[in-house]
Amino acid sequence: MAYSAKIGPSILSSDLACLGLECVRMMGCGADYLHLDVMDGHFVPNLTFGHPMVESLRKSVGPDPFFDMHMMVSRPEQWVKPMAAAGANQYTFHIESTTNPGNLIKEIRESGMKVGLAIKPGTTVEELAPWANQIDMALVMTVEPGFGGQKFMEDMMPKVSWLRSQFPSLDIEVDGGVGPDTIHKCAEAGANMIVSGSAVIGSDDPRSVISLLRTVVAEAIQKRSLDR
Repeated sequence: MAYSAKIGPSILSSDLACLGLECVRMMGCGADYLHLDVMDGHFVPNLTFGHPMVESLRKSVGPDPFFDMHMMVSRPEQWVKPMAAAGANQYTFHIESTTNPGNLIKEIRESGMKVGLAIKPGTTVEELAPWANQIDMALVMTVEPGFGGQKFMEDMMPKVSWLRSQFPSLDIEVDGGVGPDTIHKCAEAGANMIVSGSAVIGSDDPRSVISLLRTVVAEAIQKRSLDR
């Protein structure tokens, strides 16, 4: 198995006035990567930040943190080159937001970024499947995208299980309502990239929460390899 447990705090849960320091703090607490939510006010109702902020963050935190861009935008094609230039490492777009995923995947690769493909709760996993061998990561949303603090949707776990059974070495990310109370469900289903916002960043001890999440996922990966 090529995949491993990775924990990515969602930096939108941070104190946005101290974003650079918060990113450094999360990496210092053992985060494997940083999850950055880009919302355009069209694809989702909320509005967050764009590539200028990413560029500033990259300058502030240096080259090492892996930036996983979750592009909740109506025209993901528009931002590939600007995000690559700003220092993004992975460009995760929603299949619902484009009519030509194949072209977009190619464009992201050519820009030097990894490719993530996301589905909303209402989108079937079969819509993602034709592209699974061309991407680096599949993101199964466990809340409706666009707002923090929502309740985890356990009924999304069969999508994760199906992806893991069909594409055993794919990185599978879950995002939304994931924390110590829900991590076991995600890990058992086969998710290995865990986005967690308030459960990590709002914690008094983010290091221990990150460690707990990673341990649960790593143990599930090990169990799956032994069961094969």
